[in-house]
Amino acid sequence: MSDTIKIKLTIANRVYPLTIAPSQEAALRNSAKKIESMIKQLEQNYAVRDKQDVLAMCALQYAARAEKNEVQPESGGDNALKTQELIDLIDVHIATY
Repeated sequence: MSDTIKIKLTIANRVYPLTIAPSQEAALRNSAKKIESMIKQLEQNYAVRDKQDVLAMCALQYAARAEKNEVQPESGGDNALKTQELIDLIDVHIATY
């Protein structure tokens, strides 16, 4: 019996194959949906054509939220940890391209 599963997430028209613990699947899929939603919102509100630019803007917004959570830990410091995990995951995949 395996402790990991393989999933594929699509973010900004790219497919990211991941090997994860089953307990991470829901959080990662929800995170990918939130990122896709933010990408659509940014593309509608700004004249952004390059997916890398929109992903950078998305990362900046999430990092700003994480920074705010570190300053105000009573408002949900666990989100900062989840955001950092997501940023680390994105960094790993960006480095492969």
